[in-house]
Amino acid sequence: MTNNEMFKIALQQSAYDCNCDPDDFLREQNVVSLSKAHPKARKYIPLPLECDLVSYGNNIVAQVSERTKSAVSEYINKYPFYCCFETPNINALNDLLAPCDLKVCFMAEYYLPDVTKLKELDCGYELRVLQKAEFADLYSEQWEHCLTFDDRERDVLAVGAYDGDRLIGLAGCSADSDSMYQIGVDVLPEYRRRGVASAVTSKLALEILKLGKVPFYCAAWSNIKSARNAIKSGFRPAWVELTARDIGFVSELVK
Repeated sequence: MTNNEMFKIALQQSAYDCNCDPDDFLREQNVVSLSKAHPKARKYIPLPLECDLVSYGNNIVAQVSERTKSAVSEYINKYPFYCCFETPNINALNDLLAPCDLKVCFMAEYYLPDVTKLKELDCGYELRVLQKAEFADLYSEQWEHCLTFDDRERDVLAVGAYDGDRLIGLAGCSADSDSMYQIGVDVLPEYRRRGVASAVTSKLALEILKLGKVPFYCAAWSNIKSARNAIKSGFRPAWVELTARDIGFVSELVK
């Protein structure tokens, strides 16, 4: 699978998620669409959303509700598109959404593999490809960033790094859509900074590609360690996303 093929698959997936056309992400002008559920959307997105902004680096595609359409349109057309994903402008968005009892909740950067950079990396420890039955007993707090606790059926494959018989690092992938599998990774604290994370991440990405699926990776902008791992593993930034949710939902998250 080429970089261009993966990029087109990601655009199509985002179009399913945002109720728009894939080409909308490549336009110079911003696009506003009414959010609605789609059977091919990423499984963990609680569609419809009232305010969700996505950019592949050209413009913003905003999916909205009828009641937020005017406010969100005003916001994304007031500032350069890349400034809409950062403070202080986000404060203005929160003010516009306040009458609807909404507040900015999630912000993340998403990565796709660069097949010219993606390769198996050696960390000095044994790597094992794990099928579903082989990681069924790993659903513990230690590996909460690698596996999907609320929908275990989505988890399809994992790669573990072992020091003897001890699992020291794990990358798992969830089938978040028909065509794209998301990677999560973690390493035991005493084994970090030894190349374990990039070794299991890159190995799992290659295994996902063998299945004919597109691996993708998500990190918060402030999570420098995770972003560095993505880049070291052969991934490159592809799109960014910002989502507002009900104020009550946000309050529960920050308790």
